[in-house]
Order: sequence, then structure tokens, then C-alpha cells
Amino acid sequence: MIEEQKSPRYKDIEAGPGGPNSESEDDEEPGPFDIVRTKSAPADRLRRWRRAALVLNASRRFRYTLDLKRAEERKRLISKIRTHAQVIRAAVLFQAAGQASIVPGSAKEPSTPTRIGDFGISSEELIQISREHDLSLLQRFGGVKGVLEELKSNVEKGIPGDDTDLMDRKEAFGSNTYPRKKGRSFWRFVWEACRDTTLVILMVAAAASLALGIKTEGIKEGWYDGGSIALAVLIVIIFTAISDYKQSLQFQNLNEEKQNIQVEVYRSGRRIKVSIFDIVVGDVVPLKIGDQVPADGLVISGHSLAMDESSMTGESKIVHKDSTRAPFLMSGCKVADGYGSMLVTSVGINTEWGLLMASISEDNGEETPLQVRLNGVATFIGMVGLGVAISVLIILVVRFFTGHSKDSYGRVQFIAGKTKVGDAINGFIKIFTVAVTIVVVAVPEGLPLAVTLTLAYSMRKMMADKALVRRLSACETMGSSTTICSDKTGTLTLNEMTVVEAYAFGKKIDPPDNKLWVPPKLVSLLVEGIAQNTTGSIFVPETGGAPEISGSPTEKAILQWGVNLGMDFGSARSDSVIIHAFPFNSQKKRGGVALKMSNSEVRVHWKGAAEIVLASCSSYIDAHDNVVSMGKDQLSVFEKAIEDMAAGSLRCVAIACRTCEVEEIPTSEGELENWQLPEEYLTLLAIVGIKDPCRPGVVDSVRLCMDAGIKVRMVTGDNLQTAKAIALECGILGSNAEAAEPNLIEGKTFRNMTETHRVEVADRISVMGRSSPSDKLLLVQALRKKGHVVAVTGDGTNDAPALHEADIGLAMGIQGTEVAKESSDIIILDDNFSSVVKVVRWGRSVYANIQKFIQFQLTVNVAALIINVVAALSSGDVPLMAVQLLWVNLIMDTLGALALATERPTDHLMRRPPVGRREPLITNVMWRNLLIQALYQVTVLLVLNFQGKNILNLRHETSDHAFKVKNTLIFNAFVFCQIFNEFNARKPDELNVWKGVTKNHLFMGIVSLEVILQVIIIFFLGKFFSTVRLSWQLWLVSIAIGVVSWPLAAVGKLIPVPERPFSKYLTRKFRRRKKDESSQDNNASDAPTD
Repeated sequence: MIEEQKSPRYKDIEAGPGGPNSESEDDEEPGPFDIVRTKSAPADRLRRWRRAALVLNASRRFRYTLDLKRAEERKRLISKIRTHAQVIRAAVLFQAAGQASIVPGSAKEPSTPTRIGDFGISSEELIQISREHDLSLLQRFGGVKGVLEELKSNVEKGIPGDDTDLMDRKEAFGSNTYPRKKGRSFWRFVWEACRDTTLVILMVAAAASLALGIKTEGIKEGWYDGGSIALAVLIVIIFTAISDYKQSLQFQNLNEEKQNIQVEVYRSGRRIKVSIFDIVVGDVVPLKIGDQVPADGLVISGHSLAMDESSMTGESKIVHKDSTRAPFLMSGCKVADGYGSMLVTSVGINTEWGLLMASISEDNGEETPLQVRLNGVATFIGMVGLGVAISVLIILVVRFFTGHSKDSYGRVQFIAGKTKVGDAINGFIKIFTVAVTIVVVAVPEGLPLAVTLTLAYSMRKMMADKALVRRLSACETMGSSTTICSDKTGTLTLNEMTVVEAYAFGKKIDPPDNKLWVPPKLVSLLVEGIAQNTTGSIFVPETGGAPEISGSPTEKAILQWGVNLGMDFGSARSDSVIIHAFPFNSQKKRGGVALKMSNSEVRVHWKGAAEIVLASCSSYIDAHDNVVSMGKDQLSVFEKAIEDMAAGSLRCVAIACRTCEVEEIPTSEGELENWQLPEEYLTLLAIVGIKDPCRPGVVDSVRLCMDAGIKVRMVTGDNLQTAKAIALECGILGSNAEAAEPNLIEGKTFRNMTETHRVEVADRISVMGRSSPSDKLLLVQALRKKGHVVAVTGDGTNDAPALHEADIGLAMGIQGTEVAKESSDIIILDDNFSSVVKVVRWGRSVYANIQKFIQFQLTVNVAALIINVVAALSSGDVPLMAVQLLWVNLIMDTLGALALATERPTDHLMRRPPVGRREPLITNVMWRNLLIQALYQVTVLLVLNFQGKNILNLRHETSDHAFKVKNTLIFNAFVFCQIFNEFNARKPDELNVWKGVTKNHLFMGIVSLEVILQVIIIFFLGKFFSTVRLSWQLWLVSIAIGVVSWPLAAVGKLIPVPERPFSKYLTRKFRRRKKDESSQDNNASDAPTD
């Protein structure tokens, strides 16, 4: 086995019992926050961690998690709407049947149809036809063709599509949009920020302090204590609301982008792509496997057309469609098989899908594994902080009421029987406020929300890098990926295909489009097969110019070759009629059509993987236009041609045909639908080699993945030799020596292995050729059992299971079907492998940024708690007041998250191994860094607290002024320690913490804002923050104390730390102790009794 299998980073709960990670340590029941995969996680697991979390503000903490109650309500509502629609349809059909028995052929007419514009049919009539599946009303308008004429549309050219025409259609029939619920307003976020339990308590305390202060000291002086806390709380609320509101806007924009599906339509004869929201009634839409039906409509023509209507009916039954008996198509359904074209008859709110989408609210909540784990960290820290706050409260209250607390003048604050009740209450409120504020600082409420912040930022930036994130968790999971199973065509290659070699009549055609070399009968048959056996099309501009070819890249390449051979696409298609079609099948690797000629002769054309089609050929056409039997010698010539083309990294496609005897052709329509096209005794027409060059930069991207500890595997339906050639070119295979089984394997070979054998060899597979989607799924399952975090690319409908099974499913934005996209987690908008690598960088960046924020926030937590607790225990006073702590909380929570969670990914991240999904969030390096900084801050500030008057030479000052100067310096130095430590947090494991800092404008802006606000607080807001103005010397002292954190961090990074996480030592000891106790209990129970 290769070395990477032994690496501990592949340990994963998902590995399964047969994986390499079946350790006794992991046999215990996982904790509530131990969810490594939230994709399809059971609801009870999600409820469990929510109940276990210590939460101060549930509406804010759980805003971007799945609303389980709403999800259940949504399911019930969808079910109710579906049932309602089916009941209505059944009632209408029953009523129609009753009317038909009385008046045969009668159709229920819509009441007072209103026709707008020049159209011969109204919106109400179209809605009745499509929503009620009213065949009789459809027949009254002359069937599908009649409705086409009434809507001023054309089967081949579609609608005119100019601005005036589109406006007229939208006015008459509506637009393809539905009313959406408005996003939350800014004031909603303000209200949610106000619901924080500790902030509510502080506001109550501030109100009480304000009332008592005004009563005892008058309004002029008495409002400062209570007013300052109220103002600080208000600032925290506003900052929090602004940050949350901006995040929500980013998510709204991304959701709109997700729903903006691109759909092909015919307009003025051209086949163009438009947004699904721009579809209008009358549009002619070509349909193929995997497409989503963009609006309600009617089948114009179809070949083996079958629909998956489960999104509307809730039933997974596949429904076959045709233009006569079952022409009705419902918006939102998917094409399960075949191809064809449809006429759009109803859009937007006039469709059942539109009604459904307008009735339910879109719930974008989804917790990520990192978010769940951070809730666990926040809960643990919060519990500790809560315990500390209660301890401080008890100690200070006891000291206060026993007369051991003194004010800044050295006077005892409480004397039993002498101190006024109002003063005693005011003193208690101040102590209580400090304790509550310690809870505010200690409970890192913003820690789990920092994940959402960094994900929102990353998702927005990833859009610019051509990646649309559909599932939040995929963004971070991508950073843990250990292997990428990539398609070849369009991902590793450019998807710009050209026929560069061709073999026919037993020889090579050079150049491949030299029609003078090709016999006329062979050219005629090739043109016939190319024009009819395709899902592509050709538009020839009336003004002249080059023909515009549309379709898949392979189809476009073959159609272009046909044009070069002299094909007239329109004429070739009108010379024969397709009576049955077998759409291209990824299992059989070929597709075919049966054509009825003008002389009633029926000819079947096949096109597909060269060696598979060639194996079905028993003859070929020679240079004299004669059909010649395929001898062994000639077969070996064609096989050698395929081998040579494949070795030259060409995709090999064979074109063949055969004539059908009359008795082979079904006579009835039902039999024709189920007719299996003859696949044997074909006549080979040509074999073409299609060049699809590697993408520029793909070699560097593959090398970057390898350096990052990620193995890239190619999984392709192409010939094994073609796959090998491309893999060598891309760097997936290092040399020809590596190109042996199982490194290079055929899908069929892998499929036929036992499950155990598949798991054994999966790790070593680099290239899988001639693979089917089911082979890809088997490979994903085997790799996940091995403990890998698997990313998979896919574009076809049949790739959906593999995309869903993988840890991260990556669908292709250009060539991908809607079914593939809906099963994916991330859509690669440019189909480029380099964009996949960028997603990995962003995924790793998310994890790294969260770790930076954790290190920064825990340093502040530890330092602030220790300083206040030690001071409270020893002197009965705290140097950091409630309002000051609220400002520190704002720095480390909202502003700190903004500064550190929005760092861009660096190349350094791609030189690390993947982050294991079970590795501790707080690494040994982070523990070292935060403990050094916290210890330094605590030591310096406690020395200032106890010896500040002597050190600062304040003995000659009044007691009150000296006390305020000392505490102001402690507060100022503490804040500057955090500001300078933000730079250290940027690079936890690098000495140069300033590298690239000026490029992060947001970071520099936030640090500048913090400095400016701190200066304003000290100079102008002394009354509110219980501070006094400092001399320039003390400002220098404050800054110097902060600056020392830089060289201290650099020295600290030279201290080595063990590789094994500290937490593992603790859990190991705990488990050993638990094991010893249980064994002692067992021994005691086994001991003989008297």
C-alpha cells in the first residue's frame, strides 16, 4: 500500500467497520458536538447538539442552522399542496368524463376568457389546458400545433424574441417569476441582537443604576454610571446588527444566483441560452436527459421522452410523454430519459410549481460540521466563564457587605447600619454588572457565528473564482478533502472538440474532411446519420456567414465534420423521419435512431464508443461504395486505428448503420415505443478521432494538489488508452511505468471485483477508463470506506448518485445537467479543474481563518478572566469595568471576526496536508501561542494593578486620581495588547506576521478603527468609560506593552510542540482510568462471597 494510507489525517468516523480506522478509542458513543458530516444528518443528531449548547441568544446563534420545525412544516405544506392539486385534477377529470357521456366531444370552456394582444388563445385557457391536463380543450384548438399557431410560434424557429415581442408576451401571459418573501429588514436584526440574555440583564441593571444615580446624585452627575452601560450595550447591538445584516444580504444574493438556471430556447431560428426567469409563453425549449422543465408546457416532439414528476407529485414513478396522448409537462420536473422539444404554455404563478414555490418560504439554514464543533467549544468556555462570573459575584458581594471593599478614596464602601439603602443597592448593582459583563466576555457567542461570517465572505469570493456554493458545509469540507475524482472531458480538457483524424472504407482520410476521397454513397449515409442521430442543431443565418452549431462539444465536433463533408443539415433532416430513438446511454456508450426514408425503407443509425460499435459491425463500405464483409484483417486495421488514435489522446467515435427488414419493424404505436433497435450486423461507415486538448494550467493544478496531500484520480467514460494519454499529459500519471493495473483500470474490471477487493485497490487507482456512473459510485464508496474525504466531479444525470454519496459533489456549470447540479454541493461555473483547486484553497482558508479567530478570542478570554478574578480575590475590586469589558468584547467578537475571518487564502495553505475532520480545533501550536500571550498580558497588567502607583510614581497624586490613572492605563494597555495580537493571530505558525497585511484592506481598516475609537474613548468619553486622559508618556507605555507581543510571539514560535494533540493525552488518561475502574468493578463482582 502507498504511504499516504498510513497518515493519521485520514482517520474518520465515516470510514466504516472495515476501514483502517476501526480503533477501540472510537467505539464509544460520539458526543453531541461530534458530527463530522452534516450532509443528510438525522434530525435527532441535530436536535441533540442544539440542546447541549450553552446559548445566550438563540435567535442569533441558530439563524443559519436548519430550522427543524420549519423543515417539517415545509414538508407537510408541500404534501398538502400536492394532494390538493391531485384531488382537483381527479375531480376535473371525473367531471369531464361525466360531461363526455352526455355530450360527446364537449369541452369545458373557461368562464369569460380574456385575450390580450394578437394571440388567439387566452392565459386562462392555457392554464386550464396545462393545470387540468384538459385534452379535449387542447384538441379544440387543433392540438399542440394549433396552440403553437395561436401563440405566434414556430416548431423550428421558435418566437421572434425581440424586445417588443417579449414585452407583449409578458403582458398577455405573465413572466416566469413568482412572488418571494422579502428578506429580513435591518430592524429585525437589531431586535434579534437585543434578545441576548446578558445584554437584557445589563440593560435592566443599567436602568436600575440610572434611577438610583439620578435619585442620589441628581441628573447632572447621577446618570453617567447607568447611562454608560446602556450606551455601550446599544453600540454592541448596532455593530452586531450591521454585521449580521450584511451577511444576510450576501446569502440572499447567492440564493438568487443558485435559482438562476440557464435554459436553451429557439428564438428567430437560433438556439440560445436564457435565464429561466426570462422564459415566456410561446418559447420552444429543446429537452434532453437531466434538464429541468422551466415552465408548464406541451410536448411538440419527443423520442423515448420520460419525465420524473416526483418534485410535483411526490411519487418517484417515471412518466412517458408524447405529443398526442400525454403531452402535458409540469414546471420543475426533470427529464429522466430521451429527448425532444416543448412549447411553453404557462409561466410563473400560473404554474403549479410557481404556486408551490410562492406558498413555501425558502429555508437556507444548514449547520456545518465546524459550526457544530465551535458550538461545543463555545459551550465549554461559556461554562467555565459562567463559573468564574458566579465566583466573582459571590466574592465581591461578601467583601462588600462585610466591609472589606474600599472606594478609590480608600473609604469603606459599606458599614452596617450607617450606609444608605440606595448606596448599598447601587454598590450591589455595580458588582452584579461586572459579573454579568464577565459572562458576556467569557461566553464566546460570536465564535460559531464566525463560521457563517467567513463562509459568507468565502462564498462571495468563490463566485469570482467560478464556483457557486449550493451547500455551506461543502465549503469547509473541501478543505479536508484527501482525494478528487475528476472527469476528463471539459474538466481536465478544454471541451473544445475537433475531428482531427478519420478512418473509412478501410483507410485513413487525410485531411479528415477531404470529401473528394470519400465515395458518394458513403458520404450520403454519413450525412444522413450525422444529421439525424444527434441532439445538436445547426442554424444558418439568412444574411449568410458561418453556420452556428449548438449541442454538446462531441456533437458539435461531429456536426462540423459533417458540414465540412458538404452536409445541408435542414435538407438532410427533411429527407427522412425519425420513427424511434435510443438516446445515448452512458452504460452502453452509444445512441441510435431508426429512420423512415421517402421510399418507406427503414434504416437504423448508431453512433458511440468506437471499439463497442466496431464490435457490432459485420461489414464496412469500401472505396468503391460496396458493402464488404468485415474480415479479421480489416477488423485488426480498424482496431489498430482506434488504438493509435487513443494513444494520441483522441476520443474515438464510430458511426455505423444497417437496413431493417419490414418484418423487424413493429406495426402498432405501443410496440414501436418499446422497440429495441437492432444492434448487431451493422455496417461501419467511419471512425473519427476527436481532439480535446488539455486545459492550460491543469498540470500545475494537479501538481499543487499532490503537494497539498490530495490525490487526483481521473474517472472517464473514454477508451483506457485515451485516458492514459491524457493522464500522462496532465501529470496524474508520472510515467508509463505507473500505467499498469490497478493504477490504470477499466470500469468493468473494477465493477466485477468483490467489495473487499474494491476497497483494497481503490487507494491505488489513478485512472479509470470506460467507466459508467455506477463504477464512479462504487469507487466513491470504496474510497470513503478507506477513510478518505472524497470530492467528485460530475455532469450527467447518472452522476447524481455519486455526487450525492461523495463528501463534496462538484457539478459542472456549463455541461452539467440540472439533475447533476441539484445533487451537487458546489457548481463549477467554468467546468475547469483549476477552479476545483481554488475551491480547495478556499475550504482550507475557512478552517485556517476560524482557527486564527479562536486563538485571538481565547487569548482575550483567558487574560480578561484571570485579571478580574485575581484582582477581585485579592483587593475586592476589578480593574476592567463593565463598560470597558463590553468594548473589549466588541473588539474580539464582531470586529475581530470581521478582521480575521476574511483573510484570503495563501499558497502556504496548499503546502500543508489536509485537515482531518476529527483533528482538534485548537492545535498545540495555537495553545502555545495563546498561553504565551495570555500569560504575558496577565503578568504585566496584574503587576500594574498591584504596583501601578509605585511604578508610575503616582504616590503624590490624590488617591482617587491615582486609582483612575492606573486603571485607565491597564484598560488602554489591555486593548492595545489585543490590537497588536490581531497581527500575531493572522499567522499562527509563521514568523512574518505582516506578510500580505496591506493587501487585506478590511483588516487594516478594522485595526485603524479600533485605534481611533480607543483614542476617542480615553480623550473624550472618560465619564462613560470610568477613565481619565493619559499623558503622552503613558500612551507610549500602553503602546510599548502591546508591541512587546510581536517579538514575544516570534520567540514563542521557536518553541517546539509535540505532534500529538494535548487533548489526546487527556482523553487517553481519562479512558485508561475509566478502564481501570471498570476492570476493578468486574474483579470485585467476580470475587467469591462467603
